[in-house]
Amino acid sequence: MRRLSRDTIASAGGAAVFSCSLGIASVALPLLALRSGYSPGEVGVLTAFSAIAQMATRLVLGAAMRLVGDWVLVVAAGAALCLSNGLVVASAALVPFILAEVLQGFARACFWTGSQTHVVRNDAPAVGALATISFVSSIGLLAGPVLAGLLVEHSPRAALGVGSAIAAAALLPALAIDRLPPFRPPAESPPGRIWRRPGVDVGCWAGVSAGAWRGLLSSYVPVALDAVRQPASTIGVLVSIANGASVVGSAIAARVGNRWVMRSFVLGTLATGATTGLVALAADARWAAGALLAVSGLGAGVLQTIGPAIATESVHPEERGDAIATAGTFRAAALFAAPLAVASAVAIVPLTAAMGLAGALITVSAAVPRVRSPASSHCGGPS
Repeated sequence: MRRLSRDTIASAGGAAVFSCSLGIASVALPLLALRSGYSPGEVGVLTAFSAIAQMATRLVLGAAMRLVGDWVLVVAAGAALCLSNGLVVASAALVPFILAEVLQGFARACFWTGSQTHVVRNDAPAVGALATISFVSSIGLLAGPVLAGLLVEHSPRAALGVGSAIAAAALLPALAIDRLPPFRPPAESPPGRIWRRPGVDVGCWAGVSAGAWRGLLSSYVPVALDAVRQPASTIGVLVSIANGASVVGSAIAARVGNRWVMRSFVLGTLATGATTGLVALAADARWAAGALLAVSGLGAGVLQTIGPAIATESVHPEERGDAIATAGTFRAAALFAAPLAVASAVAIVPLTAAMGLAGALITVSAAVPRVRSPASSHCGGPS
């Protein structure tokens, strides 16, 4: 019991500290890019490098966890995020900026896959364990943007320097978690790709919506707010409102019963897409923007918790690493596609229209799992 308690504290503490550093970067990086002379379209392209790196990394993490323990991924994530933030402190030139985004994407992939996989490797319901990680992570993502907003008013580089130090501190709890062995896949498993299995498909498409939301929150939400001359401190608070609402969404998801799994997925997707698409339109009214970001965060918090939970409870225990990595790959793909889509759209339409289009595409994804497989097939969800 004592060892489990230490592992739980280390896992939760590491998630909070890592997320705080990531929250700082989500505000400070795009604002540093704008202040360094990059255009809004270029900010979206730079952010896309992070998503590409995350997606490419997640594609191999399922296989990697059959060679090394999940704790190795968590340690690597802290080191990569520390270096990512530190690079742009030294220089905001194109090559260091791209390297920083790539390292951030690698860190995101390793941390979320490693930490989520680690906490579901027991007999407890996956949704509860994942809700705990989502809750403490959201606290870090709540504090990080506020701190970034205050520091950016002095200097974006100062904010990222603090973010680098916090990421280094995340290595301590990462080294303290239980060193569980690599996965040993079952001798026999259902035919076909894992993402097509009932339950796993819902987790993947929940990741699409949550990833698109996170991608826009880390790129064009700050850009839209900055375009109407909202102060950096206000931008930090508004981003934190979205992250704070995701804490509530994660808490709600922990109590979702089996009959409400698909309903929660659909409602969460609709709430996330519809409100995210309207943020740029309401950017000059901070209270309206805050309300929209709160609703979007609430939906995303539900999605980012129930998605991996459904996926992991739909497969063999030794396939849970693959299920989480696969769902995470869909999330990373959306994290890449959403900012890139907006970057492409702003070349021909206003930012408000581009954000509205992105929100509409998120909303449409609510229908995909229903087409792929009937709701009655998702019997492995949380109860």
